[in-house]
Amino acid sequence: MKEKTKQLITADKEYVWHPFTQMKDWLSGEPIVIESGEGFYLIDTEGRRYIDGVGSLWCNVHGHHVPQIDSAIREQLDRIAHSTLLGLAQSRSVELAERIIRIAPNGLTKVFYSDSGATAVEIALKMAYQFWHNQGKKTRTQFIALRNSYHGDTIGSVSVGGMELFHGIFHSLLFETCFVPAPYPYRFDGSIDQCRQFSLDQIEQLLQERSHEMAAVVVEPLVQGAAGMIVHPSGFLKGVRELTKKYDTLLIVDEVATGFGRTGRMFACEHENVTPDLLCLAKGITGGCLPLAATLATQQIYEAFLGEVADFKTFYHGHTYTGNALGCAAAIASLDLFEQNRLLETLPDKIALIRDTLEKIARLDHIGDVRQCGMMAGIEIVKNKKSKESFLYEMTLGAKLCALMRCRGAMMRPLSDVIVLMPPLAIDRMTLQILLDIVIDTLIDDLPRLVRNA
Repeated sequence: MKEKTKQLITADKEYVWHPFTQMKDWLSGEPIVIESGEGFYLIDTEGRRYIDGVGSLWCNVHGHHVPQIDSAIREQLDRIAHSTLLGLAQSRSVELAERIIRIAPNGLTKVFYSDSGATAVEIALKMAYQFWHNQGKKTRTQFIALRNSYHGDTIGSVSVGGMELFHGIFHSLLFETCFVPAPYPYRFDGSIDQCRQFSLDQIEQLLQERSHEMAAVVVEPLVQGAAGMIVHPSGFLKGVRELTKKYDTLLIVDEVATGFGRTGRMFACEHENVTPDLLCLAKGITGGCLPLAATLATQQIYEAFLGEVADFKTFYHGHTYTGNALGCAAAIASLDLFEQNRLLETLPDKIALIRDTLEKIARLDHIGDVRQCGMMAGIEIVKNKKSKESFLYEMTLGAKLCALMRCRGAMMRPLSDVIVLMPPLAIDRMTLQILLDIVIDTLIDDLPRLVRNA
C-alpha cells in the first residue's frame, strides 16, 4: 500500500464520520480511498479501477470527468460561483428553471431550488401544508405515505418516511403520518392486481374518512428505492393520482431517485401520464456532479401564496445556496448531453441486457426476487428460496458480496441483503456487460460459500 493511501486512511479514521456506517466496523477495516474518476470507472489512490455500479449513490448519469459538464462549471466559475436568490435573480438559475419546466410533466410551472433530495421533499411538505393554510383550511395538516418509503433524512422527510431501521429512534421528534401498506407484490398473498387494489383501497379509506384533515399523499413513483428496489404494479401511481383528485387532496411525487432517465423515461410520472401537484427532484439533476435539488409546483399551488405582505401568505423558506450558479450550469450541461447523445433512446437495449442477466440470476439458489424498473434493479438474497425467509440483518451478506465484487472491479453498495444495480445511464454496452458478469459470477462463485459460513 502506498504511503499516501496509508496517510489518508489514518486521517479518515481520525476525522471523518461516514453516513449510514457503523463506525466501529469501519475503524477495523481497510477502506478504499477514491481519488479520481474516468468515464464509468472510479479510481482509487492505488490506481485500481472499479466500474461505478451504483452511479455514486444513484446520481451519476453521464459518467465521471465528463468534458462538457466540467467545461460548463469552469466557464461559470470564471463569471461567478454563487449569488443569493433572496431579492436577486441569477441567469443560470433562470435558464435551468425554464429548461426543467419544458421537459417536466405538463402542468408544472414553477421551480423552487434547494440542495438535496431531502430538502426538496421538505419544501414540498411545507408548500402543501401552507397551501391549505393560506386558503383558510387549517385542519388539513396530515399526510399519507407508504410503509417502507424513504424521502430523506431531515425531520419532515423522515416523518413521511416509513423506514423503521433508519428512523425508528427519532419517533418522538416526528409529526404524525398516516402510513398505508405499499403495493408489494413480492410479499402479497394474491395477484398483482389484488395487491395494487389493496393499497389503493387503504388510501381511499383514509381519504373517505379524513379528507378534511389531509394535506397531501406522498409517494415514490414506480420504485421504492431504499426499501430494496420495490417495483410497484403498473397503474398504481395513476390510481393514487385519481384518488387525490377525487378527494381534493394534493399529490407529492418524490422523483429524487427515479428522475432524469432512471426508469427509462425522463421522469417516472411519464409512464402513467401523471402530473402531480408537487414534484421533487435531485440526484441526477446535475448529472451527479454537484449538489442541487428542485421542487416543482403547479400554477394553482403557486398562486395560493400570492398576496399582500400583510396577508402573510409568503413562503418563508430558503437555503443559502438556493439556485447555486455552478450547480445550475452543471445541470444545464447535463440536459444538453441528454439531447445531444439522445440518451433516452439508448436505454432500451441496456435495460434489456440487465433484464436478461436478472433472469439468469433469478434461477440461482438463495435468490429471492429480482426487481427491475428501467436502469434500476435489485437482487434479493434470501435464506430460503421458496419461503423467501431472510437472513439476519447482522450477517451482512449483502455487504460481504459487494466487497467481493469490488475485488473483481465493480463498486457496488447493497440495501441490507438486496444488491442494488444502478450504473450511470450513459454506460456503454460493453462496460455494462462486464459489470453484469462480475455480479453474476460473484453470486455463483461466492454466495454459496457465504451461506454455508453464515
